[in-house]
Amino acid sequence: MSEPTHYYYGLGRRKEASAKVRIIPQGSGKMTVNGKEMKVYFPTFHLQQSVNAPFMATGTNEKFDLVADVEGGGQRGQAESVRLGVSRALLEFNPEYRASLKKLGFLTRDPRVRERKKYGHKSARRSPQWAKR
Repeated sequence: MSEPTHYYYGLGRRKEASAKVRIIPQGSGKMTVNGKEMKVYFPTFHLQQSVNAPFMATGTNEKFDLVADVEGGGQRGQAESVRLGVSRALLEFNPEYRASLKKLGFLTRDPRVRERKKYGHKSARRSPQWAKR
């Protein structure tokens, strides 16, 4: 597959997942994630809807081709990282989309990550069981 001549780039992150997203204008709506079709890579409707949401919000669905490279994290984190990457790429394409994307919260990087395990504890907060005798 030959690389497209011009595309818009966006980087998205969520938890441990990181997505490099390229959207190609004058596309047919083809979406590829890690070399697979998006519906194969994200099998559930909610994950597919999450990835499509920025296109739906801006009214640009079926007008762009999407190529995303995702690594790390689980399916949900990967889908949401792709969503952030798509939103940032759409902003690069047309800054006027900012109001509608911002209103829906698609431009906010979710800062919540896994809390680290502490020494003397079994997990991040779980302490060893206390026994009086």
